[in-house]
Parts: sequence; C-alpha cells; structure tokens
Amino acid sequence: MSSTDTIFLQPRPYARLAGMLLVVPLLPGPKPLKPLPAELWAEIFTHALEDGSSAVTQRTSTVGDVCKSFHEIMQPLLYNSVVFTRLQQFEKFFKRLHNADQKWDSIRRIPFSTPGRWVQNVDLSDLPFEGQAQAMHLDGMLSQLFQLTPFLSSFMINPAFLLSKRALASLAQRESSSNIRRLVGLSYLPPPTSAADEDPFVQLLRSCPNIEEFIIVGQGLDPTELEFNFSGSMDLPSLIAFKPLDLPKLRLISILSMHSSPLMQALLNSPLPSLRKLELTPYDDIPYPASLSTEFIIAHGKSLHSLQLLTPKSWPTRLRPSPERLLEYCPNLNHLSLETPLPDLRLTDAHQLRILSIARPTPDFWRVLEERLPFLPNLAVVRTRDVRWLRKGISSMAQGAGVQGEMREWKRRLERRNIQLLDTDWRRCE
Repeated sequence: MSSTDTIFLQPRPYARLAGMLLVVPLLPGPKPLKPLPAELWAEIFTHALEDGSSAVTQRTSTVGDVCKSFHEIMQPLLYNSVVFTRLQQFEKFFKRLHNADQKWDSIRRIPFSTPGRWVQNVDLSDLPFEGQAQAMHLDGMLSQLFQLTPFLSSFMINPAFLLSKRALASLAQRESSSNIRRLVGLSYLPPPTSAADEDPFVQLLRSCPNIEEFIIVGQGLDPTELEFNFSGSMDLPSLIAFKPLDLPKLRLISILSMHSSPLMQALLNSPLPSLRKLELTPYDDIPYPASLSTEFIIAHGKSLHSLQLLTPKSWPTRLRPSPERLLEYCPNLNHLSLETPLPDLRLTDAHQLRILSIARPTPDFWRVLEERLPFLPNLAVVRTRDVRWLRKGISSMAQGAGVQGEMREWKRRLERRNIQLLDTDWRRCE
C-alpha cells in the first residue's frame, strides 16, 4: 500500500458513537526516483562492454531487449567496435550494413545510414587465412564496406591478407577519410612503377591527414633479386615533382620486412613532427639506395623516444645487421630494442637511454654493453625479449645451464649497477 492511499479506521460495531476516523500520515511520502539520463546509461553499458569477456558482452547486449530506450542506447555501442575471428561473422555484419544502406533515403535527417555510421573500429587481425578464394571474397566485401562506414577511425587486419588496389582506393576515396586514426596490419606489395605518387599506399596516407598509427608489413627480401640489384647501379626515382605528405599527428610507424619501396621513400622525404615510436626491420648491410632503413632512422631519429628493430619470424629467417651508430642517430631515445645479430654500438657521449631490449643475452654482447655502461647513466632495465625466467620448482642445475645460466650471470652483474634484468613478460627473476 502506498503512502498516497487514503486509510479509514472504523470503530467496533457496538461502540456508543459510530463513525469513521481518517488516518493522517506523520511523515511525508517518499519522492519518486528521477530516471537516469541516457548519457549515464550509455556510460554504464560502455564500461560493461569494455570488460572484454565474451560472456559479459553477450549478457550486456541482451539488455537492449529490456525496453525501447535501452535498445536505442545499446545499438550504437555494439556497433562501435567490432571484432571478427571467422569469415561467416564478418559476412553477416557486411550484409546487415549493406541492407540497411539500401533502405536509407535522402528524406531522412541523418546524413548516413545506420548502423554503418556507428562503426568506428573494425578488427580483423585474428581472422585466419584459409586460401586465395577466401581472401578475394573478403577483399570484395571490404571494398564496399569502407563506403558504408564514413566514421571509421581504426582498421586492423591480418597481414596474411593482401588488399587490392580497389580496396585501398575505396578506403582512401570514401567520405570522411580524415577520420582515420589507425591502420594496422596492412600487407605491402611493391607497385609496378617506382614513382612515389603512384603508390596506392602513398595515396592512402595522403588522404588521411589525421592518422596516428600506421603498421605495414612488406614481402621480405628475395636473395636472387638482391644479387641482381647489386650487380649494377641503382638510382632512386626523382622527387622533384613529389609533394611531401602532410601527417602532423603520426606518432607510431611500423615498417617490417621492407628494405626499400616508394612508400618508404615518400615517408623518408616527408616531415613527421609527432613521430615518437618506430618499428623497423634492419638492413644495414645493404647499401643505400638499395636499402632505405638506415636512412630512415637517420632522417627521423632525433624525435624518437622508442626504436624497435625487429625481423618477423619466417622460414627461413634471414637476420641482417643493425646500424652501429643507432644511439648517435637517436639522441632522445628512452627505449631501444635490438635485433640479432647485436651490433657493436658506438657511443662517445652520455646518452639518456633507460630501457634496452635484446633477443637473448650472450657473452659477446656483454663485453660490448659493459664498455658502453659508463655512457648510459640512466639505464635502469635490460629486457630479454625472447626468453622467460624458469618457474619455481625447477632444479638449480637446470636454472644454471644454457640461456638461463647466462641470464642469471647477467642479473648478478647488472644488479651491481642497480640495473634490473627482466624477461619477455617484463618480470624479475622469482
């Protein structure tokens, strides 16, 4: 019974004076609760979806069936960031966007159809490559999908998939291409022409002035092609008519398995004022202009805070040397990750490096590092990128053998200088 209901008390049947008494409440009734604004519900659902658990995401998505208001709040959140691990899932998603766009007309007040205008992040990085037919089918859907998602800001894909010129042009020439912030996992195939302006990836970057992260993977180096290029003179194409790229917000570049290309040449000759992190595959033994990797570090090294030299694992893996004057090229580095074979670093002045990552410790590189430690007063961490500490319970004999024994010897020596030795998971020795 609510406090607003009227209550009467009636005397006993044999009372001398019959009548009814009105009961008056002593305290005012509670005020009705105000409904939460839609913005607060959106924040609540957003935090629930950011949990990352599929069970939580599934339970949260069913909240949209509670009422019409919840449905209107949940739909944009569910389409905001989409992740696909199977082609069938992506195909259903594409058909949903395509059918919605077919029903949309210009009479409506919204400029773009839903749910396409809600999509901002598309993640295909965990989609397995199952053959050429699957790749062509995916490429055809992506060529149309980019036109249906005007506010797309992040696109990630498995590098095993090679996007066609049609798909790249659809991504570059669509409406609101300036909304792109991240392009991750693109696979690069050198164009038939060496002109930088005719490279589809250069054209893509030219249409994305607000991009912040760009990760691309090349096809590697063919040994037979390398010998052929070295047998004669090789000149880079002229850049007289080339207009530098305008990328003021680009802060991270990853160019792996690529020694030279029109794309690298375009980035090499463009100002990158915000570049702070660079991932690159070293090719220091290949002279310029056949390789642009070392020149790339020299051109943009002064603004870098993190430099990672990495060769993607393949069969067979061909590891090439790194420049020995890395620390001179990059005076502001805080983190340097070296690739095998480890270079004989040259250093004559003090450097502010704080974190040094190597694949695994070796006695030969210890002698190099020990000579450079007086010039690295801020070095606080040495990380072994490909090695983990053995867990507790392993015998002391096993812990002192092989790589583990070398790591413990490095740990003992570095602790004297107040430097930590961490494994691939950034953990100390247990």
